[in-house]
Amino acid sequence: MTKPITKIVVLGGGTAGWLSAGLLAAEHPHLNVTLVESANVPILGVGEGTWPSMRNTLQRIGIKEIDFITQCDASFKQGSKFINWRNLSEGENYYHPFMNPQGYEHTNLHVSWQRIAPNQKFADVVNMQSFVCQAALAPKQLQTPEYAAVTNYGYHLDAGKFAEFLKKHCVKNLNVTHITDDVTEVINDDHGYIAALKTNNNGDITGDLFIDCSGSRARLIGEHFNSEFIAQDHILFNNSAVAAQIPNAHADQPIASATLSTAQSNGWIWDIALPTRRGTGYVFSSKYQSDESATNTLKSYIAKSTSEQQAEQLTYRVLKFSPGYRQKFWIKNCVAVGMSAGFLEPLEASALAMVELSISMISEQLPQNRPHMSQLETRFNDRFSTRWQRVIEFLKLHYVLSERDDTPYWQDISNLNTAPERLQNLLKLWQFQPPSRFDFIENEEVFSSSSYQYVLYGMGFNTQTVSAQNTFNDPRAGDYYYQQNREKIAQCLNGLPSNRALLNHLLSNNGQPNND
Repeated sequence: MTKPITKIVVLGGGTAGWLSAGLLAAEHPHLNVTLVESANVPILGVGEGTWPSMRNTLQRIGIKEIDFITQCDASFKQGSKFINWRNLSEGENYYHPFMNPQGYEHTNLHVSWQRIAPNQKFADVVNMQSFVCQAALAPKQLQTPEYAAVTNYGYHLDAGKFAEFLKKHCVKNLNVTHITDDVTEVINDDHGYIAALKTNNNGDITGDLFIDCSGSRARLIGEHFNSEFIAQDHILFNNSAVAAQIPNAHADQPIASATLSTAQSNGWIWDIALPTRRGTGYVFSSKYQSDESATNTLKSYIAKSTSEQQAEQLTYRVLKFSPGYRQKFWIKNCVAVGMSAGFLEPLEASALAMVELSISMISEQLPQNRPHMSQLETRFNDRFSTRWQRVIEFLKLHYVLSERDDTPYWQDISNLNTAPERLQNLLKLWQFQPPSRFDFIENEEVFSSSSYQYVLYGMGFNTQTVSAQNTFNDPRAGDYYYQQNREKIAQCLNGLPSNRALLNHLLSNNGQPNND
């Protein structure tokens, strides 16, 4: 039982599998890391948005940013723009940027916003990044080093190319053993731990710790260990998506700096700009709309920016998923990462972030032996059960705040009674005070209180304005930060290149910053 952990086996490729193998191999070079994937299981390859945390993950794996951008058709993402989520008014939108509001930790910005500029959008008053996104600007200047930033950023990317890029890097540079084969049986030892994976052509693949990245099938954590799947379709109704890729009309087409999320009658459409194309998809509930009708909805959306003829000629993929997560993510010597652990919906791009959080905790607290592993199992399960619940609450927030009642879908999904009890109680609290760090006390919260403020006030939620009874609530303190933000807006609009210009510069200079 005290035998040291020396061999890790990752089951499943794709982004989750190769990120897991890469980080473990990079940070534990003394370990033997093997990834097993089937040639008969296609990669889902739809998720194309990351959080800023991906910059740190790529650095930890030892990847150069220019190589990633070049080979994954990547662009810079600085947040999300939500269109027609609140209501159907023309031009209705708000931003959820990646940066905290100016002075967020020092004063009650809601009080300042209501006093200084109540008719302006909250994100515009407290942060400059919405202006940067609106102008399709890059998050840094031409001379800024790789992974460094003027404004916080993540990426938009081609998911299929990203998985292939990670595979090559892991095998070539990190000595990850790659086996393409089908697993036919999971073999236990006398203590109920996984001893080996039996394969068609490579015999038994033994290991000390197994990372289940087998997707929604959950071959190890679900089928083998029978961890219960906790469905969340009573809270988050969407269970389907139809996706398409739109080639850019010309080489210098502007590249949006934010994910566009446009609400529709029975769901919402994502629109992600890459250097050579746009990735779009309509997320919806099959209870309220058929696949054919949903495909027509996406076609109509695409035709507005291209033409009806081009929209008809594109290839459309229909995808099905069940929103929910596993009761346990770590059982004995098996840990689920990615869709094997759970999936909710693409809103706010939380799926890849949960992969990063999972594998970071595994890597940083890698067990030394089985007694150590049993202690980490409980800690990991508790931590990620909470994290999945927090993601559900944040995603549901977008729906329950909507004023839309134009279809049965919106009437039902915006019903506060379908929200988790904790979120209902927080919304009652936030009538009197804005979200704060005291509402989210977990270390490394998935979504910070500032993210809740962006969504709350972007959707028109009303918090009572308090009188200045202490320094934190003094509205005069906001004057300084408001003016500071105005100055930063001007600096960014005048000093940052466009997303397209920075990407063209990096590609033409092989990633070397311009130091002239």
